[in-house]
This record gives sequence, structure tokens and C-alpha cells, in this order.
Amino acid sequence: MVNPLTYFFRPKVTEKFEFSDSELEALGSELKTEVNKVFGHSLAIRELDSGSDNSTEIEISNLGAPHYDVERFGISFVASPRHADVLLVTGAVTLNMAEAVLKTYEAMPSPKFVVAVGDDACDGGIYKGSYAVLGGVDKILPVDIKIPGNPPSPKEILRGIFALVKNKENEN
Repeated sequence: MVNPLTYFFRPKVTEKFEFSDSELEALGSELKTEVNKVFGHSLAIRELDSGSDNSTEIEISNLGAPHYDVERFGISFVASPRHADVLLVTGAVTLNMAEAVLKTYEAMPSPKFVVAVGDDACDGGIYKGSYAVLGGVDKILPVDIKIPGNPPSPKEILRGIFALVKNKENEN
């Protein structure tokens, strides 16, 4: 007869996993320093999907996952545009979403910054010229930074956010 406790007390079956990405750590460290200087210790981002295929949102959500964990660099994603410093727009702006994009932007406190993430948000992408699409977000909002890619990787998104923060520091 098999002892039932052997089902509960077994040796570990997985190896110890340690991940190290020196490029990410260096970028994050620089980003945290810049965010502290320019935005006063934290950067709040509101992500807005204006008509995307969801691939860019998956990459953005990876930024909050343990692998990237951007909160340790002073970046947080917020649910309300009233708490946001930056509006991260994904997807081509569809006719049905144009009003929502404008209202979200208007709800943000000043100063406010807009980042177009992905080819669709930058210029309409594969939807450019469609009867249901206005085009990139720059058709209705002032865009500070464009991050091209279909979709851009989380590191590319972080580099774009870093470029935005660096630009704002140079303006001050």
C-alpha cells in the first residue's frame, strides 16, 4: 500500500529559475532617474484602445507582468484619465471611437502627453484608408511620441516612454 502522504510531500520537480536582462535593467534604471526628475517620482499612464487588433495591448500588459515589472521604475497604469500624466493610445482611431478618444484626452489634467503605440496608432497601419477609420491618433490629438511596430516589443515601448521623458526634461 502506498502512503498517502507521498502525494503531498514530494521533492521539487522544477529547477530554480533566475532571469537577468541587463539591457532592461539599465534602461529601467535610467528611466526611473528621469521620471523622478521630470514627473516627481512617478509616471501615471492611461492606456486607451481606439480600435486595435489587441496585439499591442498584450505587449503593454507584459510591462506590468513580473518579467518587466515597470512599477519598480516608477511607472504605473491607472484606470482613470483624471489620474494620468500620459495617454498611451493603441490602434487606428475608428469613427466610433473618435469621441471617446477626445473625451479621454480632455479629462486628463495638464500637462498631458500622448504616445501613439503601434503602427495602427501611428498612421492607421493596415486599416489606413478604410471607410471606418480616421487614421492614426495624430489626426485628432497632438502626439508627443510615436512608437512604431506591429506590435512593438515591451522594451521598445519602454524606450519610447524614456524618449518622451527625456524630451520633457530637455524642454524644462
